[in-house]
Amino acid sequence: MSIAKKLASQTAIYGVSSIVGRVLSYLLVPIYTGHFSAAEYGIVTGLYAYVSFLNVVFTYGLETTFFRFANRPGEDRRALYNRTLSLLLLSSIALTLLLALLARPLLALLHLPPGHEEYAVWIALILGMDAVAALPFARLRLENKARKFATIRLTNILLYVGLNLFFIVLCPAVVKSAPGSMLGSLRPLVAAVYNPNLGVGYVFLSNLAASALTLLLLGYELLDFRFQWPRLAFLQPLLAYALPLMLMGLAGMVNETLDRILLPAWLPEGFYPGQSRLAAVGVYGACYKLSIFMSLIIQAFRYAAEPFFFAQSTEKNSPATFALVLKWFTLCCTFIFIGISLNLSWIGPLFLRRPEYLAGLGVVPVLLLANLFLGVYYNLSVWFKLTDKTYFGTYIGAAGAVLTIVLNFILIPVLGYTGSAWATLACYFMMAGICWWLGERHFPVPYPVGRLLLWLLGAVALVVAGQPLVRALPGSGGYALGLGLPLLFAALVYALEARRSLRV
Repeated sequence: MSIAKKLASQTAIYGVSSIVGRVLSYLLVPIYTGHFSAAEYGIVTGLYAYVSFLNVVFTYGLETTFFRFANRPGEDRRALYNRTLSLLLLSSIALTLLLALLARPLLALLHLPPGHEEYAVWIALILGMDAVAALPFARLRLENKARKFATIRLTNILLYVGLNLFFIVLCPAVVKSAPGSMLGSLRPLVAAVYNPNLGVGYVFLSNLAASALTLLLLGYELLDFRFQWPRLAFLQPLLAYALPLMLMGLAGMVNETLDRILLPAWLPEGFYPGQSRLAAVGVYGACYKLSIFMSLIIQAFRYAAEPFFFAQSTEKNSPATFALVLKWFTLCCTFIFIGISLNLSWIGPLFLRRPEYLAGLGVVPVLLLANLFLGVYYNLSVWFKLTDKTYFGTYIGAAGAVLTIVLNFILIPVLGYTGSAWATLACYFMMAGICWWLGERHFPVPYPVGRLLLWLLGAVALVVAGQPLVRALPGSGGYALGLGLPLLFAALVYALEARRSLRV
């Protein structure tokens, strides 16, 4: 099997959990937008935006660090696993207790409605359990146990989705049902486990149960672990590599989620008539979910690519391999960008069940393109990970964070959440450009930059010109054009690129 095919195979397996699993989770969007108002969904969006930051703090770069150190010649992988997981376990317990104790002031700091301090406690427990599970998952990836990894991840998602459906769909239906009906017979069971006043809290409670099950399913990797107090001689090189990655991750979270935190603070009151600021966050968060198709591909790719890149780093033709991977990754993501952007007229109402959410659909193509460049950046970032110059990632991420904050400050008062979408695109485009420019000087790779930029410009032009045509054509004509143009683009890519060998 060629190197490219091996990576594609690993990506496909990880995609079972990353793509299929998250698609199942994504199917909850119509449930949320159908049962919760935009203001209620804004609570979920806002809290999970903070969770994204805290996830980085809880794991502080130890997953990638574990991969790097485990691939060094002569490294005792078992001892490394024991010491690293011991460190992660200690820090997770401390941070979880701290967050739980500070639940009330933290909710006030987040500008969320008062009450429901249990939300913060549940989120603290979720963060702690997910952090502890991170290293066993990294071990599975290192040992190429992709199927076990995918099975556990998928089980986590299935439980999360199932509990959401039970508490948000079934239980309210039972409460409202007639006493003599089939659903009415379930009232005693529902009354014992369901509290109608909890509302969106069931989203967090479902997540908590799924995280607990994940730890149980990772029982072998956890029972195989032996606690070893992390000594200073071990901590120094480990943290020297990991902390820049954590800072880079925090900067990345600024770029990825800060807009949903800044919106309620910087959006002028009454900017969207009839909507509160929290409702605007809910609309933007729901529409952001439509860009998840791009994120799914990126996530699945990252799970497979990170250990793959480290393993290939010693091969003579590794630069050519990296260039080939970037090329086909970018072309696949470009097809997704075109396909979703030209079919929003029916995809939008399918997932966003209330009219108040549909007002934000215009941000979706911008966010899709932004996530495409984020995926490109992840590909390009291989150079500073392989050369142990992770501080460059911190600099690039920090530059992106500064640009994100500045552009949000300028654009939110003028464009609302549309300004946040454009700020995200500008940030990721700049980060990809800087990473490529620096990589050319420190770890040259023959990326086909000019050719890929031409494909991207053509895709943007196709979307800009195609959207009005799709909307103008009546009935099935618009659907046919929306589906046909992406296929035409794919055929053109195949015709012009198929002659270039996929073998490395």
